[in-house]
Amino acid sequence: MHGNPNVGKSTIFNALTGMNQHTGNWPGKTVANASGITKYKNKQYLLVDIPGTYSLMSNSQEEEIARDYICFGNPDCTVVVVDATCLERNLNLVYQILEMTSKVVVCVNLLDEAQKKGININLKELSKHLGVPVVGTIARKKKTLNNLMETIEGVCKSEITTVKEIKYFPVIEECIDIIEPEIKKLLKNKSYANSRWVAIKLIDRNKKIISSIEKNLKINLHSKSINKKLEEVDGLLERNSINNAELKDKIVSNILFNAENICTEVVEYENSNYNIRDRKIDKVLTSKIFGIPIMILFLTLILWLTITGANYPSQVLSNFFGMVEEKLLGFFKFISAPEWVTGILVSGMYKTLTWVVAVMLPPMAIFFPLFTILEDLGYLPRVSFNLDNYFKKACTTGKQALTMCMGVTKWEIFKISHFVLL
Repeated sequence: MHGNPNVGKSTIFNALTGMNQHTGNWPGKTVANASGITKYKNKQYLLVDIPGTYSLMSNSQEEEIARDYICFGNPDCTVVVVDATCLERNLNLVYQILEMTSKVVVCVNLLDEAQKKGININLKELSKHLGVPVVGTIARKKKTLNNLMETIEGVCKSEITTVKEIKYFPVIEECIDIIEPEIKKLLKNKSYANSRWVAIKLIDRNKKIISSIEKNLKINLHSKSINKKLEEVDGLLERNSINNAELKDKIVSNILFNAENICTEVVEYENSNYNIRDRKIDKVLTSKIFGIPIMILFLTLILWLTITGANYPSQVLSNFFGMVEEKLLGFFKFISAPEWVTGILVSGMYKTLTWVVAVMLPPMAIFFPLFTILEDLGYLPRVSFNLDNYFKKACTTGKQALTMCMGVTKWEIFKISHFVLL
């Protein structure tokens, strides 16, 4: 099960698997994974919730794991969960996955939110354009999830789907035609048979993906015959004045054009200006002038409320626990309990436990709800966007800024609790 972040992917996963879940880490990786069992028509299905991403073309750990699992994990079906309120943006990921595998179900989630915004999606027409089954869901409605499982069952039974391939610019298609026959020879005895996608990655010179393909499929993409074909490709691109950067742009722009054209045909808006307010807010929150100052203001306020503001509820809890401690001491004195029993139970266990609760509970109870509110309002992706350029200089991405903020807060909470316990 895959999709963009914040589209309800994990909500659907949790609804289908219930308590039959297992959480761990991918082998050799620190990225968490979740798997679970769901039953449908007396059959058990293993669902794997892989990391949510907006694209499979960059090199973050989450995207590498998602891409490799879809390509080489041999899933019987890949469910791509997309947001009904912003379908065009999400189709970018759908097309990237369709280039890798045809065993796909597109799950258009949050249909209730789309309806509130006056967005209507023709799911049947969308399915015709993509060439794979499309199911609309509202995660909290069981009937829609049953429809999803019915469709998944069909794909798992190897019902034939004819994926509509993206047609790239003529020059790129010529390049694919040159090198794809050689790829087909290499994949002749392999379970993975999408030679077109492998050819595109070779033309694109994506070293990380090429290395991953060679490792997982145990093939050599640097043979003499392939290198000779790549020389032909380079010559063709050079004659058309296309360098590597322009080639990447053309590949991505083709996907975006397809997504835009499909949405024009399958999505209807009752109010064409439904998102004008969001765009106005974006202009301020992600602007070069106001974006960073507003972000610093928000994050500073959250950190202040978490670290300094939490002192007041901490003091209230501390006073309350102190009052209870006096009552307990009085009780143990009344029953003439030995001093060592009083020391262990009250001065030891009770006092230590209440110190930890009084110090750590208030900042955690403040920080996580505030961060959740910012996420629900859609501000956290804007923070990632604002900081992406700076974090790229450190060989990472803007979304790591959120991890950093959480790490700073947890470290401050730890220092406070450590100091008190000492």
